[in-house]
Amino acid sequence: MGFRARLMVVVFTSVVTAVAFYLIRSSLPISPIVELTLTVPNTVPPSHAPPAGMVWIPGGEFSMGMEDPTAMDCGGPDGMADARPIHRVYIDGFWMDRTEVTNEEYRQFVHATGYVTVAERIPRQEDFPDAPPENLVPGSIVFTPTPEPVPLQNHFLWWEYVKGSSWSHPTGKDSTLEGRENFPVVHIAYEDAVAYATWAGKQLPTEAEWEFAARGGLSGQPYGWGKDLKPNGKWMANIYQGQFPMRGSADDGYVGIAPVSQFPPNPYGLHDMAGNVWEWCADLYHPDYYATIAASSAVIRNPQGPSVSFDPAEPSASKRVHRGGSFLCSDQYCTRYMVGSRGKGEVSTGSDHLGFRCVKRLR
Repeated sequence: MGFRARLMVVVFTSVVTAVAFYLIRSSLPISPIVELTLTVPNTVPPSHAPPAGMVWIPGGEFSMGMEDPTAMDCGGPDGMADARPIHRVYIDGFWMDRTEVTNEEYRQFVHATGYVTVAERIPRQEDFPDAPPENLVPGSIVFTPTPEPVPLQNHFLWWEYVKGSSWSHPTGKDSTLEGRENFPVVHIAYEDAVAYATWAGKQLPTEAEWEFAARGGLSGQPYGWGKDLKPNGKWMANIYQGQFPMRGSADDGYVGIAPVSQFPPNPYGLHDMAGNVWEWCADLYHPDYYATIAASSAVIRNPQGPSVSFDPAEPSASKRVHRGGSFLCSDQYCTRYMVGSRGKGEVSTGSDHLGFRCVKRLR
């Protein structure tokens, strides 16, 4: 049963989110670590000018994955076994959106096509046979800060399924996008992201493309900007400050989602590749995928992800990879804004910290 199905089964005010399982560690043995060696970018420039709003990612060979961060400063409690073994990957060059897709960009798509997102559709009884009919209402998952400290093992305490919430009503049916046109679009399920990308003549990035782009040409660094979370005391991404999951302190300037491009770009010119909102990738999720492809010891070319999805936490759910972390990530709970880390989400589940960006391939 997927996350959205769980929401239909419980009472309306129940709190469920796909994000909760980001911290469930794989039971697989940790493979030996391969040294994070240098990125070797391609040197052939693109043959034409960049499409509007996109930047060139040269591709090349790099070390994909990350070491166990728990011993690092600000590394957090999660060993991230699914991000190992570190392995060498080669990818072709491609164009990538400079920012996450914004509300205004998604609005243009919806107005042109009449598309209705998953969160806006009435759930079908046959898809959720155990759900009371009164719970079969459109909506999505919204972060709700707690008034006081709570145990971090119980994620139900800070997530709520909110009736009427969707990309155009981000906090519920009475909310609007006024003043939020330049914010990343959220409450996007996987098929919603694919529909936009297809309309725009683009694709969702593979996990390997996303990580190569996020590294910005740097090698072996925990963040897309280097080794320190706050170089010279400066916040480089919109992540969580304060005692999670209470209302954040906004030391980085924002409580909740920030407009795009509020933090410095990485060396490739990409904004918000860490924090702000999680981003969908095309790959299915499997915790031992890296071990499978690294077994040959060859450099893997343009990996497309596993052929089947599997998450030990929810074996029957179909999941795709998320990357980049969000405004809710911190070293108290989730440091998956670190550049080699991985997230995952059930394909029909959106939330108010999940969006996407697109790529455009030459092949």
